[in-house]
Amino acid sequence: MKVLIVDDQEINRILPRTHLERIGVPVVEADDGHAALARLAAEPFDVVLLDISMPGLSGIDVCRRVRADPALRGLRLIAYTAHAFQQTTDEIMAAGFDDLLLKPIRRDSLLRALGLSAPD
Repeated sequence: MKVLIVDDQEINRILPRTHLERIGVPVVEADDGHAALARLAAEPFDVVLLDISMPGLSGIDVCRRVRADPALRGLRLIAYTAHAFQQTTDEIMAAGFDDLLLKPIRRDSLLRALGLSAPD
C-alpha cells in the first residue's frame, strides 16, 4: 500500500505520516490540491488522505476531479477535516469520498479507514 497525504499545513501531515511510517506504509506528501493531482498523474497510489479546507483547489474539488478521471478508478479517497457539522460531512461524502476522518486523526481510526489493523 502507498498513501498520498495532502494538506496545506505541514503540521497536519506529520501525525498521519508518522502513524503510517511506523507500520511500514510508504507515504508521499503534497501541500495543495494542484500538487496532489500532479503526483497522482506521475505515480500510482492506493489511498489519498485529503484535507478538505485548502486554498486553491479544495479537497472536494480534488475528489471530484479524481472521480472524473477513468485512469484513477479504484483509488481510495479519505477526507479529513476539523469540520464535524452534519451538513458539512454530508457534502463531503456526497462528493465521492470513501471515508471521512476528523482532525486530530487518531491512529486506530486512520488504520481502520485504510483497512489496516494495528500491530500488537
